[in-house]
Amino acid sequence: MEKIFEKLNESQSLAVQQTEGPVLILAGAGSGKTTTIISRLAYLIEVLGIPASNTLTLTFTNKAAKEMRERALDMVSQSAYPPLLCTFHKFGLLFLKFNIHLLGRQNNFVVIDTDDKKRIIKKINSELPTPLIASEISRYKNSLMTPDDAYKQSELFNYQQIAKVYEEYQNYLLENNLVDFDDLIALTYKLLDENPELAQKTSEKYQYIMIDEYQDTNELQLKLIQKLCSAHKNICVVGDDDQSIYGWRGAHIRNIMEFDQDFLGAKVFKLEENYRSKEPILTVANALIEHNRSRLGKKLIATRGGGEDVSVLNSNDENEEARKIAIHINKLLDSGVHAKDIAVLYRVNVLSRSIEEGLNRAGIAYKLVGGLRFYDRAEVKDLISYLRVTTNFHDDFSLKRIINKPKRGLGKASVDKIELAAHQNGTSIYEYIKTSDTATLEALVKKKNAKTLKDFIADIEFVAKSAKESTYNFIEVLEETFHLKEIYAGTQDQEERILNMDEFYGLFRDFVKNNPESSLDEFLNELTLQSEQDQVEGESIYMMSIHASKGLEFSHVFIIGLEEGFLPLVGEGSDLEEERRLGYVSFTRAKDTLTLSHAGSRFYKGRRSDLLKSRFFNEAGLCEGSLIVEKNTAFKKGDLVRHKIFGTGRVLGISKSGREFKLSINFAGTKREILASFIERL
Repeated sequence: MEKIFEKLNESQSLAVQQTEGPVLILAGAGSGKTTTIISRLAYLIEVLGIPASNTLTLTFTNKAAKEMRERALDMVSQSAYPPLLCTFHKFGLLFLKFNIHLLGRQNNFVVIDTDDKKRIIKKINSELPTPLIASEISRYKNSLMTPDDAYKQSELFNYQQIAKVYEEYQNYLLENNLVDFDDLIALTYKLLDENPELAQKTSEKYQYIMIDEYQDTNELQLKLIQKLCSAHKNICVVGDDDQSIYGWRGAHIRNIMEFDQDFLGAKVFKLEENYRSKEPILTVANALIEHNRSRLGKKLIATRGGGEDVSVLNSNDENEEARKIAIHINKLLDSGVHAKDIAVLYRVNVLSRSIEEGLNRAGIAYKLVGGLRFYDRAEVKDLISYLRVTTNFHDDFSLKRIINKPKRGLGKASVDKIELAAHQNGTSIYEYIKTSDTATLEALVKKKNAKTLKDFIADIEFVAKSAKESTYNFIEVLEETFHLKEIYAGTQDQEERILNMDEFYGLFRDFVKNNPESSLDEFLNELTLQSEQDQVEGESIYMMSIHASKGLEFSHVFIIGLEEGFLPLVGEGSDLEEERRLGYVSFTRAKDTLTLSHAGSRFYKGRRSDLLKSRFFNEAGLCEGSLIVEKNTAFKKGDLVRHKIFGTGRVLGISKSGREFKLSINFAGTKREILASFIERL
């Protein structure tokens, strides 16, 4: 017992000993939540004598589950049945292995991954964007919607098509005894919901349940948890409403905000002592998050004492920002700081490009976490390939990459035939298509494809000619001719990919402006030097999005892009409170020093834009910023909502109306404009 409590503070100790009934442990950033969960599990088993097999602890990632399992096994006596500590999906897998026969299915099913899912969808329908269909099917399953339900709600033609794909996809899974990730939870809930005796038996088995990162649960996971607690109310959840940043992924902050309504008689414990960050860092983090209205309320208390004040970097543009950050990082490295203890964070991935280049120029090695380097991204590689073919028609490698981007109905088999014919004739693909007559091409590919190939070559030549006439206007001609942004239309990450394309276009214009006599060739050579620069061996600093940084900590943190439009992200469907939580998460990654960076202008959507300093500077008490007070909306396009009179509908769009937000909603074919305050989200 001494071992369990020796490292706990008073709040943690009280939370550990409250084992009966619903418990919410509100754990601030760096407050030792994992230690508290593991100690509570050890207390149940070692002190109260609860059999380990009667406990269930669920979390979200395999990494977190592995760490917690290892730490738990160090604190409890080894037994024949160790505590079940795993992810939600692993629990679903184990449960289905024992019970899926109740749905008339064999338990030798196979779980397919995301790539398998996309391949199946593409086979069913290759016309609609596969990522969009995959995302919608996932949403249907997490909303417990059958294909029939999806049909009924699909007023728009595209969504009727998606509902049809969903039906065929489900049939394919059933015929081949497959389940996808969403099924692991959806089918588990279905079994418990349709079999009350099974729900009772399962709940009696797992008498003490703990859920980690509760703020990241969605509606379906809440329903599953309620089923697991149907025979008792011994549910303990640990989370932080101030770190709820996955609304776009389906996580529902109301689960933690309204825990006491879902589980009556809940006791709440706040873990506010922070063991990670120096006091000045917590001062700005606390000040920022206090501006949120939808929060349970707590204040982080520094246990590590004072430190350096939070630094603010003001730059004219992103290039100056990159230079300044590189200088600061080099000073830290020269003073003996390990590179792995330094991180650069950003809200929008497109901002990484200028910092990458600045670090490359300074010879600082970096690792890009959870994303590709700017020049390695598919959409940027496509653009570079178009430029290469424009300057060298005979670049077969680049031409093959773009010949069907955007889609021109040219499959791999057709391209392979053309390439083989060109090779046999000793010419490039371009030259073969240009010099061959239509009948020759039609012997290799379909008639319409032969015309498409000829048109493609003519368009390439037209764009190449325009580049010679005006390098600066080349990008407009390229986009107008080929409509390259349409490649990613309808995809889940459409906005981010188009932002990256605009960033590349802006980079090109900037190069031409600074080097008016330069050609496309010189621009491409400059790119090659930047994109293929050898990385310095040894330790690297980390670069990542704020989302990717959650759960991590670094001695020295730089956050770039603190401007209106980047952090916070503002616009249709944005949620200011979630943006503020992202700011809070990013600030609290820092242990010793925190540097916040703002640029007066950036290339954005293909042109240089002047930017306002983020309101977060003002809200965090750092300086006067652009303080903007307005109501925010928790709604986004696609949400299913309910109105007291008009019933259930789907959000089509969001617009400002004074200080309120107005929602455009489709109620079973009738569109209405209604203020957000009169609507509830389902």
